[in-house]
Amino acid sequence: MDVKIFAHRGASSTYAEHTRAAYLQALADGADGVECDLHLTADGALVLIHDDDLDRTSNGTGPVADRTLAELRELDFASWKGATIPPEYGGTAGQLLTLDELLDILAGAGRAVRLAIEFKYGAFFDAGLVDAALDRLAARGWNATDSVAGNVEVSFMSFHPEAVKYLAERVPAAQLCQLLEEVEVAELREELDVGPIAGHTLAFILGRAQAAGEGLLDDGTAGLAGPGVDYLRANPENAARWLAAGRTLRVWTVDSAEDLRLCLAAGVAEVTTNRPAEMRAMLGRAVETA
Repeated sequence: MDVKIFAHRGASSTYAEHTRAAYLQALADGADGVECDLHLTADGALVLIHDDDLDRTSNGTGPVADRTLAELRELDFASWKGATIPPEYGGTAGQLLTLDELLDILAGAGRAVRLAIEFKYGAFFDAGLVDAALDRLAARGWNATDSVAGNVEVSFMSFHPEAVKYLAERVPAAQLCQLLEEVEVAELREELDVGPIAGHTLAFILGRAQAAGEGLLDDGTAGLAGPGVDYLRANPENAARWLAAGRTLRVWTVDSAEDLRLCLAAGVAEVTTNRPAEMRAMLGRAVETA
């Protein structure tokens, strides 16, 4: 099987996630595609940042949505990783990327490249982010028929079932991925620092959303099933059912030989990884020993 490799936020094991260096390295590592998350700035720019706030991945603080693009350009999004950026990958000040700038990087790859765009939401879905991204892609020549802009094939992902249903009215099912995550109450409580009642309530809400997402894969609204590795390990029967129904399995975040073996055994066609070069080497060894 020809398994496709998507670089998770770029080659984010090597350079800070979502940076120019991370995406250029992902292409140099031979990734078939890259994955990104989008946020809207206060002045409507689409920037590549994972979290709602700036605290973890920059020297700034507060919500991304409260800053203009110019204000974000003043922040350092790379140094926290502790990696030295080669001159050819740009200076520290040039590491923040907009969606347009990522598309420029991919256009310069000299080969066909895939782009997986993830839309993140909390409890409530707001169509504004999706609409802004589709409008920006359309301005670059993207159309919904083949979901291609130049040499870049675009797919769309979300954990939120309402986002997936909204996208399904606008993009082909084959380019639409419903993401799924295994939810453990104890881990959720620890991560959010909440008590047992709140933890179980949140788990119940997430469980309902996940069941709705599974339904969208069962009925073919989404043609790409995007389980996390832990979900795949815990629910192999779901993955097998979707595979038999013609869905494509795209699993995240696959960073170890053990995880890769699990994916290959399950018939996974696409893996998302922080380590595209290592995953490419692992896949090569797997083919040689098959």
